[in-house]
Amino acid sequence: MKNIKANPNFPIILLILIGLLAGLFTFRDYGLSWDEPLFYKYADALGYAYTPSNWFSGNFDLNQSYGPSGDDHKNRGPAYLLLARGPVYLIEKFSIDMPDAWHLVNFLAFLLGVYFLYKLCERFMRPWAAFAASALFMFQPLLWGHAFINPKDPSFLVFLTGSIYLGFRMVDNLIEQTRKPIWDILLAAFFLGITTSVRVLGPLAGLLVVGYYLARRPSRQTAPWILIYAAISILVMVAAWPYLWENPINFLQVFQFMSANPTVLPVLFGDQIYRAYDLPRRYLPFFLFFTLTEFVWPLFMLGLIAAYRKLKSDQPKLIQALLILAWFAIPFIYAVVRVPPIYDGMRHFLFILPPIFIFAGFAFDFILEKINKTWINVLLVLVILAPGISGIVQLHPYEYAYYNSFIGGTGGAFRHYETEYWLTCYKEAVEQFNQIAPPSAKLYVHREAYIAATYASGNITVLDERGNKNQIKSGDYILVNTRSNEDRQTFRDAPIILTIGRAGATFCVIKQIP
Repeated sequence: MKNIKANPNFPIILLILIGLLAGLFTFRDYGLSWDEPLFYKYADALGYAYTPSNWFSGNFDLNQSYGPSGDDHKNRGPAYLLLARGPVYLIEKFSIDMPDAWHLVNFLAFLLGVYFLYKLCERFMRPWAAFAASALFMFQPLLWGHAFINPKDPSFLVFLTGSIYLGFRMVDNLIEQTRKPIWDILLAAFFLGITTSVRVLGPLAGLLVVGYYLARRPSRQTAPWILIYAAISILVMVAAWPYLWENPINFLQVFQFMSANPTVLPVLFGDQIYRAYDLPRRYLPFFLFFTLTEFVWPLFMLGLIAAYRKLKSDQPKLIQALLILAWFAIPFIYAVVRVPPIYDGMRHFLFILPPIFIFAGFAFDFILEKINKTWINVLLVLVILAPGISGIVQLHPYEYAYYNSFIGGTGGAFRHYETEYWLTCYKEAVEQFNQIAPPSAKLYVHREAYIAATYASGNITVLDERGNKNQIKSGDYILVNTRSNEDRQTFRDAPIILTIGRAGATFCVIKQIP
């Protein structure tokens, strides 16, 4: 407690340092995920669009800024890639490989999200309750794993959380006039613009901020500042998204496309293979319940009650809490009612998780105040954090494949639900295969051979199994993942010589053709 009086930010500094230390020791362990390489090539290509000499060359072509997968990625907002590529290039100068550099920067961005979550919690509760809620968030194995290998979904979570925190702070300053508003407006607008360029659902943050502004019944004199906030965020969004330079109306087309999320990917769910567009309504609720640690939902429910009791006489804070709840509820209800195509667990919905932990923070605040004994409070928080920390250690570096004990853990979910669906096990599988492969070995890969090729030694030829089945001969090897139980259909009778897995689940295998 003395540390808080000396430095109110001590709890979040402590938490960020713990996360940073753990990340620095482990960031090299993670394999490339499904389309990471193509996404990072998009990041490399973006430099073309921001080089003035190219603008005046007479043959400026925006298509050169989209990378080799332009048709697939140009309509994905690249703002995070644009911001992260510089730090990645700097880290690479320290002899760190490109994939590892990106994984480290991705994780650092996630820690920024932990900070924003803490600052939102701090608006409602005491610092150590905010610390406990933020720690529970940070040590979710699902989030911890995605934080390294996923440059798409966690980055949206981070900037959306930042946009809402900074937006609420901006509104408070406009209403209360505690300082000149311009810097608050610039920062909040910048984050909202970046958020929208990361994913087209970014305006949700702006709607929540404007809703808070209107609910506080502001004077007319503040209205121009909100218009400036909106205008700057739009300018930032367009500036950070070269695809919109062709025509800003492209945003509406992207919004329609992403809302439909057209895909025909097969999804293993409850022992059945569904198409992503034909999943049952229970899909998202299932993953919300079974892939977060066991204490999360009881704390959330208690937090709803504690929040109402604490804030019912404080209208501004009650409004903020209700808007934060809407942050979770609106997308959740949409997903359950409309059942849009979903796949890869709930990675596309990671952005709705922060409100769950903010309300868990209300529960921590209530419990810690009631107990009011430091050693018991510390012990209680450690017990609540233990399942997440244990899951991270047990599954490393496949933490995102986590399922809680209510379904028997990751091993209990294996063969019934998707586990390691992004092929990151290729790194460990190929690195082990390097040690036992005979000279001139041929390794065929059932899916995404270019990922496996990244880790193969010079004496191994890596080939795509699809389209080359007729060339596979006795003595060759086949690498296949267990996504949708594909290992059971691909050369099913070939003996397995190498298995990669954790916690009773198999993630990928290498077989030798008899």
